[in-house]
Amino acid sequence: MTALHASLAAALVVGAWATAGLASAAASVRAVDSPSTASRADIAEAPASSGLLSAMRRDLGLTEGQARARLAAEKSAASVQDKARQAAGTSYAGSWFDPAAGRLIVAVTDVEKADVVEAFGATVRLVEHSARQLDATKARIDRLPAPDGISSWHIDPKANRVVVNVVASAEDDNDVRTFVERARKTGPVVVKQTPEAPRTFSAGTVGGDPYYTGNVRCSIGFSVHGGFVTAGHCGQAGAAVSGWDGSAIGNFQGSSFPGDDYAWVSVGNGWWTVPVVLGWGTVSDQLVRGSAEAPVGASVCRSGSTSHWHCGNVLATNETVNYSQGAVHQMTKTSVCAEPGDSGGSFISGDQAQGVTSGGWGNCSSGGETWHQPINEILNRYGLTLHTA
Repeated sequence: MTALHASLAAALVVGAWATAGLASAAASVRAVDSPSTASRADIAEAPASSGLLSAMRRDLGLTEGQARARLAAEKSAASVQDKARQAAGTSYAGSWFDPAAGRLIVAVTDVEKADVVEAFGATVRLVEHSARQLDATKARIDRLPAPDGISSWHIDPKANRVVVNVVASAEDDNDVRTFVERARKTGPVVVKQTPEAPRTFSAGTVGGDPYYTGNVRCSIGFSVHGGFVTAGHCGQAGAAVSGWDGSAIGNFQGSSFPGDDYAWVSVGNGWWTVPVVLGWGTVSDQLVRGSAEAPVGASVCRSGSTSHWHCGNVLATNETVNYSQGAVHQMTKTSVCAEPGDSGGSFISGDQAQGVTSGGWGNCSSGGETWHQPINEILNRYGLTLHTA
């Protein structure tokens, strides 16, 4: 047994750690005090192993000091996000992390809510459309039949619009044009191009990788008590799962795809669960301590059984992805690359679990974008408890 395989068997995880935006439709930005920087104590407490910092330097172009400061600022922003949403009430219009300012930006439609939101340490942006209005627009688009040339659609809080992504080569397709015309009638919508159509990242059997179902290889996501979570397109309920060495792990206990892209697998036969995400030798194996959702703009890292460890930023949340097999809802889009076989692997921000790899476009040589299914949705759907350190 190699050291890597021993680590795989012990950890039972093969997951991951850690666009140019549209012009904002905001009416104004309230002036606030200068952006606060993370304190030395916050930076020291940031979940930053030397391997994670190295990956962030490579993929995000940061110095070690900048990576430490960003992790600390993102941790603070994540803690502010829910409080700011509640404080804004019905005027809430979305939020995102601004890496340059090192703080959370919260969009609101009511200027009278600004002071209340700012009290939590966020910067406030005044916009026209509330999150409720944007959610309603996206829900109407969700009900439209989407042709293959439509890649995805999501709410962009910075643009204060719903963004519909069209595959560049299909822009002039009649069905695509019809879909775009109907989408524009649903509410505040803007159209963007994407280079490729999305696809899932499962793969044929390759020896020495973490788990298999039939002739499909995928990556284990996060350990939960009693098993692990992964992507739904990797296997159907009841399907047997074997590990990197061919030995039986367990069975898919629940699976959903399309519509969703999540599943969970029971663990037995001498396998066990631990709150660890493998670093594949690129970074140290990472401990999982929770599942607080990272805001748009925050850094996030992923590692899968094919491309191993890569980092990027959260680009969008609650995006509907139009795979050839059908649409998948409530996905998170990132600038992290992935390749076939990475499906199901973990996305993590700092030491907080984010989700399991679903699919994307591109690769880790030329770049691309990848979506993950949020972890908290999976836990709630199946009544599972994340295994944490």
